[in-house]
Amino acid sequence: MSDKVYIFDTTLRDGEQVPGCQLNTIEKIEVALALEELGVDVLEAGFPISSPGDFNSVVEVSKVITNPTICALTRAVQKDIEVAADALKFAKRGRIHTGIGSSDIHIINKLHTTREKILEKAAWATKFARNFVDDVEFFCEDAGRADLAFLAKMVETVIANGATVVNIPDTTGYCLPDQYHEKIKYLMNNVPNIDKAILSCHCHNDLGMATANSIAGLRAGARQVEVTMNGIGERAGNTSLEEVAMVIRSHQQELNLYTDINIKKIYPTSRLITRLMRMPVQPNKAIVGRNAFSHSSGIHQDGVLKNRENYEIIDPHDVGVPESLIVLTARSGRAALKHRLEKIGFPMEKEELDEMYTRFLDLADTKKEVYDEDLLEMLGHSKDNRIYQLESLEVSSTDKESIANVSLVKNEQRFSSEARGNGPVDAMIKAIDNIVGQQVKLEEYLVQAITGGSNDVGKVHIQVSHDGVFHYGFGSDTNIVLASAKAYIDALNKI
Repeated sequence: MSDKVYIFDTTLRDGEQVPGCQLNTIEKIEVALALEELGVDVLEAGFPISSPGDFNSVVEVSKVITNPTICALTRAVQKDIEVAADALKFAKRGRIHTGIGSSDIHIINKLHTTREKILEKAAWATKFARNFVDDVEFFCEDAGRADLAFLAKMVETVIANGATVVNIPDTTGYCLPDQYHEKIKYLMNNVPNIDKAILSCHCHNDLGMATANSIAGLRAGARQVEVTMNGIGERAGNTSLEEVAMVIRSHQQELNLYTDINIKKIYPTSRLITRLMRMPVQPNKAIVGRNAFSHSSGIHQDGVLKNRENYEIIDPHDVGVPESLIVLTARSGRAALKHRLEKIGFPMEKEELDEMYTRFLDLADTKKEVYDEDLLEMLGHSKDNRIYQLESLEVSSTDKESIANVSLVKNEQRFSSEARGNGPVDAMIKAIDNIVGQQVKLEEYLVQAITGGSNDVGKVHIQVSHDGVFHYGFGSDTNIVLASAKAYIDALNKI
């Protein structure tokens, strides 16, 4: 029988520490409810002593969450632990997560103390936390660089004093997977009371090995893994929840492990985190990146069209992604072009396709990506009369609201609308929606500087969804609101 791996999600604590990703209490509750639906076992809701806002968030999240254990972080300090216990008073199942440094680097350079005093403090903090909750997790900070024999003594000590879970963090992302595996294996074999607690992996991604290290730790006997959605977190980030869940699912026979994660909720939850935390996912991010199921190479496109499993080890539908994307570029082959032409209603025989492919390559060499409207124009079925073009945009803003006046042209007809919004981009989008009338959802909005300086040209990337299908739009201008309008219209025109 497979062993269960407990998913400890720290998106709301370690993930939220990223500059610019801070959430208010209402947003934290929205994320917590989504993570509960996703199926996480433990939800680390915050660090209550750090601020009144964090304290309140732990309280309010505890009130609305039913299934996951709610965890609050502390240092090995009496006031920290008391405040955490108070914050958890409404939790159906509460856990205090306390701990202290375990490496000589931390003991000497950060804490200015000795190993003996660290063990005394670890024992005291664990025992004190058990006065408030039955579930205490102890973190041995910087365990990735700690002396193994001392680390084993620390783990034994905190378990003897009531720790139910012991966290073995690779705090700086230093370990190699085999090193982290051996560290967990050593603890499993050399801590006499190890059967009284669960070992937990908490790995950082400074060298890009957080997921690999976490899986190595699970293979060595750890049964909890600490993760964040999209792998967000301090510096280079934490272990990615979606990566761990899908590694375990994809290698279930070899690993003999399972989680309770509802994998169909992975992509929607990723999008929610991206939106609320304003932290774009890199396009080539595993599982949830924009290009994770996109194919632009002709060899890959041909293989995927013949059988998805030729180049996809995960069915995109399994993780909530609507479909794989065949992206037409100069690297695309005839199979991809034929597929796209059939989708827009123009099946072709070989000779006709060969002639079309030659023309396609000429166009693809001048454009980064060829869209359906480009193909229709090549076929003499131009969609220009069905495409909206921006004629004018005027925006006025105060500190309270913005007003946008937009004029679009379609099929030589002019359409105008005025709308109010929370900001200039919000007002502009609402005005365009009034004209177009499409029921779309804005999934991603990203602004990038092309060169630098206050007079820089800004490039805007927008992703919208319509009837479960995603469409992308791009626009650029020195006026970022105008660039946003161009990108939004570009996406709408592809529907």
